[in-house]
Formats: sequence, C-alpha cells, structure tokens
Amino acid sequence: MRRLGISVYPQHSTVEELQTYIKLAHSNGFDRMFTCLMSLTNESERNKLQQVNAFAKELGFDISADIAPSVFQELGKTYRDAGYFKEQFHVSALRLDMGFSGQEEAFMTLDESNIIVELNMSNGTKYVETILSYEANRDNLLGCHNFYPRKYTALSRPHFLATSQLFKAQHIRTAAMISSQHGKFGPWEKTLHGLPTLEEHRNLPITVQAKDLWNTGLIDDLIIGNMFASEQELQALGKLNRQKLELQVQPVADITNVEETIVFDEFHFNRGDVSEYMIRSTQSRVKFKQEDFPAHKVEPLRFGDVTIDNNEDIRYKGELQIVLREMPNEGSTNIVGTIVDEEKFLLQHIKPWQSFSFVK
Repeated sequence: MRRLGISVYPQHSTVEELQTYIKLAHSNGFDRMFTCLMSLTNESERNKLQQVNAFAKELGFDISADIAPSVFQELGKTYRDAGYFKEQFHVSALRLDMGFSGQEEAFMTLDESNIIVELNMSNGTKYVETILSYEANRDNLLGCHNFYPRKYTALSRPHFLATSQLFKAQHIRTAAMISSQHGKFGPWEKTLHGLPTLEEHRNLPITVQAKDLWNTGLIDDLIIGNMFASEQELQALGKLNRQKLELQVQPVADITNVEETIVFDEFHFNRGDVSEYMIRSTQSRVKFKQEDFPAHKVEPLRFGDVTIDNNEDIRYKGELQIVLREMPNEGSTNIVGTIVDEEKFLLQHIKPWQSFSFVK
C-alpha cells in the first residue's frame, strides 16, 4: 500500500497548531510523519516534539525522525541506544541523514526495540549493499530521499531514477519528498522555494509531483517536506489514485455523449506495440463500433490532445489516442480534449501496457 506523509517542525509553531495540522492530514488519509531531531537546539523544543509525536502516534501515524551521529553524541548516546529514541520521542524510525560505517546500521536493525532504520537514498553509493553485507534485518530497513530548499540543488531525474533503483533492487520500501506551494517552514528556517526531492518538481502543483513519483514505480511513500501544506493540497492528495495514473483533461465544448463516455468511463491502457506519435487505447473501437462518430474539431494535432477517430475511418472509429508529436489531421480524428499543461510531461513516461484514466 502506498502511503502519504507530512512533515512537522515543532520549533516553528505551537503544539495546538501542529495538532490541528496532524488531525487534518489524518482525516485525508495520511499516516506517515517526518520530523528532524538535528534542528532542535534545546530541551524545550525536544519536549514539544515529544508531545506532538505522542499525539500523532495515538492517531496511528508512523513517525520518522532525521538524525545524525552528532545528535547521538550530543545526547550522550550511541547507535546501541536506538531504542531510547523510540521510547523517548515516540518514533518508529530513525532516518540517518548521515550514517555510520554500515555495521552500526546493521546492528541497529537488530535492536530489541524493533526500531526501523531509514536510509538516505539520494547519494548513489553502495551504502545499502554495505549494510546488508553485515547481515542486517532487511525488514527493519527503509529508504527515503533528501529534500532540497535551495533552487537548482535538488536531484536530476536520471540520478533520482538510478539511486531509487538501488533500493528497489534490494526490495526495500522507498519514500521521496514532495513540496507544498503554500508551506513556508523546513527543519532549519523559513524556506522560500519549497522542499522537493526532484528539481523539476519545485514549482509544480503538489498532485502533479505525486503522480509523477508514483508513476515511476520506484517510490512507495510520498512525504510533504515543508510545513504547512494547505487544506486543499491535503484533500487533493488524499483523493489521488495511488496505483493508477489519472490525467487531468479539459474536454472540448462540443464533445459528444459517447465520446465523453469513452474518455471518462472506459478502461484505458497503452498498447504494447508503442508508437512514438501517440498513446493508443484501442478497446473502445471494438466496444463502440456500432456507434456514430460524426466529424468535429478535426484540427491539426498537437502534443497532449486527446482524440477519438470518427466515421471517416471505418476500421479505427471509436479508438482513443493521446498525441505525443504534432501531426496533420486528415479529417478522420476528432479532438475531444487536451491534457492540462502541467501534466503533459507525464505522457512521456507512460509505459507499454500501462493503465491510465482521465479526470475532468
């Protein structure tokens, strides 16, 4: 099951405001929470975190706290005291922003507290293989990508895919960060440019970020890196289909009833013998072959157009396509809608045989 999470930084707010935010996320299907022990500078802030985490835990959240060897030292603890953090701060996982040698992490996965060790996925080293070579308990390992507050410092797509595959190849659950367009707070100070994992996501709507990451097939859980996401963002994320890509489409004004049924009510998948010019969903031409498809809006075809072939092509009438490259229209193809601009790039990542659907 793919999961959704929020981030909470108690030094930037009151306990009451944080509890309200946690309840709102919970009501929209969120059940993971990220926080940061490294950015808490005094006992008062740690006490506030304990209170907030206890509240979230009662609601069923799994809580992960960012930590580094320096925090262990500051609190007079070592990696052998992992259970202390679970008991004291109500966390289920410790995320090692900076880790140890690999053996220490392996020992932590075997701790009698059964705490989860969450690893930094973004570096692209053989870190996870090293830990596993020390006979770690694989069931107590997770992976989570970094987030990046400064513009142009977040991951490129090729590096993101490569590093994610390292963890997926080891059958380890993965997570990445998405960024609210309304959140102003990170673990250290106010953040003006969001907290995404992927640089290309920085200015995109949060639902588009989520669709893209889940569509890679490499990320299980999504965590909003900055605080506070808006109620609208939380609601929209909670309503997303977590397993199938749903593309937002603006239908044309004169779309017919049968065309609207095909677009929004039928099951779609990309044919396995893929074309570089279009994504083809062909079953509608079989199911609706007796229907009438009069020609309308037979304009030149542009990237992102959703089309259905009309009566001018008897064999293909009723077939739905999504245009990937500009093409002339010979009069046999009706434009019935267009993918919204911010989601058009997702079309380039739809795989052979992949299922998808449309929403208005």
